[in-house]
Amino acid sequence: MAKILLVEDHEEIWDFLSRRLKRRGYEVILAHDGEAGVRQARSGQPDVILLDMNLPVLDGWSVARTLKSGTDTRAIPIIALTAHAMSGDRDKAIQAGCDDYHPKPVDFSKLLSQISAALGETAQAG
Repeated sequence: MAKILLVEDHEEIWDFLSRRLKRRGYEVILAHDGEAGVRQARSGQPDVILLDMNLPVLDGWSVARTLKSGTDTRAIPIIALTAHAMSGDRDKAIQAGCDDYHPKPVDFSKLLSQISAALGETAQAG
């Protein structure tokens, strides 16, 4: 099954999401700040990254730009997870390098659809 890197600093959210994703058969790697997220993405080579945009140490926008500029990580789909649901926030996340956007609170069934869509391109290529 696919490997998902969840970069999230709020325990309730990463606990909820990681447990539900594991129940669906996904392997979940956790990082609790942006810098750790970049390291985990490079070492773990996940199939999809769920990236909170408000992170300590290095924010999500910087993480997305860093990963999309790296030859070893640029092809990994990134789904932004953010409480920023104002007009223009989706565009800001996409411009930073995220491939998709999911506003909080998390709608788990919609997020699963977005993960499937992100994996679909990878699965078809393989």
